[in-house]
Amino acid sequence: MSGLVHWAEDVDEDWASVLAELTRAFEASRSVAQDEESIVYVVRQDDLLGRRGAGNAMVACGLLSAARTAALEGARKGWTANVVAFDEEDPSVAEGWARRLLDDGSVNGELIRVGSGHIGKTLA
Repeated sequence: MSGLVHWAEDVDEDWASVLAELTRAFEASRSVAQDEESIVYVVRQDDLLGRRGAGNAMVACGLLSAARTAALEGARKGWTANVVAFDEEDPSVAEGWARRLLDDGSVNGELIRVGSGHIGKTLA
């Protein structure tokens, strides 16, 4: 299965930065959806937990919501949408998981946590 790994970029604490990043993600998502391909958003675990500021949290949580919404559409057409959240370890580990999700196609609408930084924390 082909598709796109979309890495969330760090944003500032202002709405214009958040909007620009969410727009970038939307445009990438629209492109792969039109081609009926899968997408995996990669975000930082700390952003889902709100530890790196409100702007980054809005982007990460927005992408998680987008993946779950897109997964509904993709399920009817044969493509998937997921999220990989990683800790501070080597980003190539997150890339590997994202590629596995694209290649496999049996996981859809899920959040895959890579690392253990979320254990014992309040989950968003």
